[in-house]
Amino acid sequence: MTDHTDNNPFLHDVLTGLAQPLPEISSKYLYDELGSMLFEAICVTPEYYVTRADLEILDNHLPEISRCIGTHAHVIEFGSGAGIKTSRLLDSLEHPTAYSPIEISAAVLEASAEHLRHQFPQLRIQPVQADYTHPISHSNLDICQDCQTRVVYFPGSTIGNFTLDQAQHFLQRIQKIISKFLPEVNGGLLIGIDLLKPLDVLIPAYADTAGVTAAFNRNLLARINRELGSDFDLDQWAHEARFNAEQQRVEMHLVSSCLQTVTLAGQQFEFSQGTSIHTENSHKYTLQGFSAMAAKAGLKLQQHWTDSNGWFATCYFVPE
Repeated sequence: MTDHTDNNPFLHDVLTGLAQPLPEISSKYLYDELGSMLFEAICVTPEYYVTRADLEILDNHLPEISRCIGTHAHVIEFGSGAGIKTSRLLDSLEHPTAYSPIEISAAVLEASAEHLRHQFPQLRIQPVQADYTHPISHSNLDICQDCQTRVVYFPGSTIGNFTLDQAQHFLQRIQKIISKFLPEVNGGLLIGIDLLKPLDVLIPAYADTAGVTAAFNRNLLARINRELGSDFDLDQWAHEARFNAEQQRVEMHLVSSCLQTVTLAGQQFEFSQGTSIHTENSHKYTLQGFSAMAAKAGLKLQQHWTDSNGWFATCYFVPE
């Protein structure tokens, strides 16, 4: 008999996650169309410093970043999204040759690629629709025969959403991508990392007073109801941001406010009052700690830049 979840990874992952002793659902499912819009709204809340810090670094250090990458670059971006930062980066580069955006959403991917085609008509652009948390076929990225640098661009703090093991494997995959054509073509990784900071800055960034992050988190349950036919009562689930000191990460949880039973695909899941569903991690790093992890993946820190508060870092790694 065929498992009815075989052709529905979302259903499979939710059923598996809810059955865990400590229920959890992958953060990648937060980003349906509404979830993506809510995340964009989070980025402009007063409490969410990450986007402002990331853009401040671009404002103040883009010429240095551009010199690090060099001329005739092939830029490969994981999780390209709307491509606002990408546009600024490409515009700063000297004779960029090609751009490969990788994004799971076909609509977002094509809209971003089309915008950049108009802005950079001489640039070879080949979108790749894929889940970048899984291996990407190298044949989809081999579009540049005359580039001098192959650089992976991973802005924001998305690396923090991975577990430490996942981040380690992810960096190893990037190392293979940027090392493939050495020594004829240079390789580099331009990546953002969120740095450790006081809790009175960290926690509000994931629990803004306007409730945008709470709506973003609860939208996951609405999506499960809509797409998978479950019966979560959204009014009985509260958003909570916690700092896990041992793992050095902020965690997002949905906390049950009462004893309740949820039905999904014929299975029932009971939640007592105070039980939570873990929906997202956001690891915070020290520069030394992240560099040590990257070194295990064969990457060496060449240069880094921070915002004026020292809350966020953009780093440029090269293969060792």
